Amino acid sequence: MKRKNPIVVMMLCFMASMMFLSACSSSADSEAKKEEKKEEDKYEMLVKEKNKELELEPLELTSYSEEIGATLDEPSHKEFAANGEVVIKGDIEKASGLKSDYAWIKVRSKDEGPAGDQLEYYTPIEDGKFKQAIHFFNGEGEYSVRVQLPSKDQENYFYDTASFTVHNVNPDQKRDVTYTPFGRDAGMEVTADSSYTKENEVFALKGKADELKDGETVMLKLKKDSETWTHVIPVEDGKFSYDVPLFYGKGVHELEVLVPDEERENYYQTATSLLLDNESDRTMSPIEFSNAYMERGVTLESPQYGGDESDGKYTVTGTIDPQAEFGPETDHIYVTTKKGEDEALDVIPVEDFTFDDSFYLRFGPGTYEVTLSVPEIKEEFSDSFRFYGFAKFEVESTGEDKRDLLPSRGVESDAPEIKELAQKLTEGKKNDRDKAKAIYDYTAKNVSYDVQKLDNSEFEWDDSALKTLDEKTGVCQDYAYLAVALLRASDIEARFIEGMARGGWWPQRHAWVEAKVDGKWLTMDPTWGSGYIKDDKFVADFNEKYFDPNPAEFEKTHTRYGVEY
Repeated sequence: MKRKNPIVVMMLCFMASMMFLSACSSSADSEAKKEEKKEEDKYEMLVKEKNKELELEPLELTSYSEEIGATLDEPSHKEFAANGEVVIKGDIEKASGLKSDYAWIKVRSKDEGPAGDQLEYYTPIEDGKFKQAIHFFNGEGEYSVRVQLPSKDQENYFYDTASFTVHNVNPDQKRDVTYTPFGRDAGMEVTADSSYTKENEVFALKGKADELKDGETVMLKLKKDSETWTHVIPVEDGKFSYDVPLFYGKGVHELEVLVPDEERENYYQTATSLLLDNESDRTMSPIEFSNAYMERGVTLESPQYGGDESDGKYTVTGTIDPQAEFGPETDHIYVTTKKGEDEALDVIPVEDFTFDDSFYLRFGPGTYEVTLSVPEIKEEFSDSFRFYGFAKFEVESTGEDKRDLLPSRGVESDAPEIKELAQKLTEGKKNDRDKAKAIYDYTAKNVSYDVQKLDNSEFEWDDSALKTLDEKTGVCQDYAYLAVALLRASDIEARFIEGMARGGWWPQRHAWVEAKVDGKWLTMDPTWGSGYIKDDKFVADFNEKYFDPNPAEFEKTHTRYGVEY
């Protein structure tokens, strides 16, 4: 007997195995299709049975159909059964004389369901024809449908043309995504299979509006019961997206997406509406946005709602539109945190039109009101800064009260350069008083007073301890920034004090330092300890008089207003 090649045998076995698997797979698919067909047949049978009961009568059109030469090819009866879908198809002989390019179709459910009890379609009329497939948002049940066609004489006016009743036998719920004429004119299309969906806390809205230009916006309006929230988001390359928080807890939220009204400035018209059934019980606080948000081209990416919990440090992220007014000049934003009577101001840089940074909730546990602001853009120098809030929200903090130890605006006590210098200055010192004296001495001896900065009000938003350390010059605030940063880096509580000082005939704004030593607050003014001004020039003349001065004597020249954070 001729021996078979073992490789051929293996290949034959492998092919047989594959054929067997393929046959099994084909069989499984076939069974699934059979079941699906069986289910379809089941509802088609129900349609036939229901239609027998109804004794189908022809659909009648109103007299207005004769005026404009309108006919309906589908449907053909005024009451009938359907299996989940009905197509409405018609012709209008005198369509060119109508005041609108849309047919208005209204569908109402006899029974209220989670997806509401009504839905409207605006169907384009093209070359005198219109066609619309409608589905049934509450599944099985009775629905009334009205077809209205536009007036020949009045804008935004429609006349009843036909009405009919549908008995849907299919339990599947499908709420179509529909668009108003404003939405269709804007080329609106949201990415959603249904306009009723179940969600959990957040809905990821995505869509396009092909006819809107870059720089234009869409408005979001979220409603539940008596609560309403609105927000405006940009359109870029004809697209938009936003994670919409479902603020108001469990239940259906209605989200309207609106587009700009071309005829009215700062006015929006509804493009589409979605029903979002939130399954979460959690309630969230909406962020309050001001006009500056849009005017200055801000997009706040995080947070998207208020009421977040934090361990004492909080991050905000976002972008600035380079095309917006002052977009290229906006190189920082301000963060105001307020808890009760305590308030702090932080600065976050904007780099490449993006901000992404953290700030401290420095006053301990509790509820903070946070306001984000853009700066006033000025050409001239100034000794004061104005800014305009664009967003306000709340944050719940569980962090400790370390207000006088944490880094703050202008006080980068966590910077490696500051920490290294602080360690060098305090090395070998026996107690906090000696450490504080070493920091006073260093600041007063190594920083020169910048007379020009004071005279010309050449203050900058990024004035800070690091800047002072690098430039070795500054005014009173800069001496104070550096001293406070070095103290905090040495684990000594320190405060930036603002007030007035009388060095001549007239008092001037001034800043100095307080450090907590042996449980008591010690005063130091390294600016006045560094020297004096003569003939508009700084004369370096270090003295120790303003380290822990006699309070009564100090108050003769210094008036304390309070602590600045």
